[in-house]
Amino acid sequence: MENKVEKPSTEPIKLSKKEVNKAFWIYQLGCELSNSYERLQSLIFCASMIPAIKKLYAGDKEAQKEALKRHLVFFNTEGTIGSTVQGIALAMEEEKANGASISDSAITSIKTGLMGPLAGIGDSVIWSALMPIIISIFIPMANQGSAIAGIGPLLIYTLVTMYISYVLIKRSYSLGKSSITSLLQNGMIKQVIYGANVLGMMMMGALSASYVTVSTPLKLHVSGGSTIVLQSILNSMFKGLLPLVAVFAIYWYMQKKGPRYGVIIGSIILVSLVGAFFGIL
Repeated sequence: MENKVEKPSTEPIKLSKKEVNKAFWIYQLGCELSNSYERLQSLIFCASMIPAIKKLYAGDKEAQKEALKRHLVFFNTEGTIGSTVQGIALAMEEEKANGASISDSAITSIKTGLMGPLAGIGDSVIWSALMPIIISIFIPMANQGSAIAGIGPLLIYTLVTMYISYVLIKRSYSLGKSSITSLLQNGMIKQVIYGANVLGMMMMGALSASYVTVSTPLKLHVSGGSTIVLQSILNSMFKGLLPLVAVFAIYWYMQKKGPRYGVIIGSIILVSLVGAFFGIL
């Protein structure tokens, strides 16, 4: 009689509530504190992923190193709504650790594509709507000299935003797993990545048009004593032409030399100083 040797069942690796909560707290407590000009929030985002990475790739040091590298790329978004990206990243790392054909670039592209639109939503809802509403509630109390008016907004704002972030990371992690699985099965992951990138570029274009301001004070004096303002001519030709040129110049430099943000910021400051000195900008 032959004894059948049963193969040990390989259980899928699952992140526990503990790892997800650790990721949440690490990111929330440092997302506005560890920013750098080169990578902004990437350091704290990577740090928040460490507990999950250690569990998902336990015993594989090379896989852990690669995971840390892909989460050290440039990242920046609004902290409250941005926890959605964190939940999706956790779900994708879990699927990847369990053998799903998710490339490093897919995880990076999803993060890059979503961080811009979510930042726009977060800035509009959290900073432009929620915060003013909370502060306005305590303004009458502040006029009366109440000390609570100085503490109340800080406490309520913190509690509300932390609750929103916690719900979002939980839901995005849960929905992220199921949505990614279905996308992998029907081969739509490329379309999702492409759509996220397009949406991110649209948001970056809108932000550039709103916040990049470049103008020239140059005036042309013609015969007869009349003066032509160069900026008026440019506006009649193409409103926002100089900001568009500035954005495309920076984009061209990044395409040629890479995301060297320190050099870009230094060049912007230098051009601004020279242009202001000679009365060009």
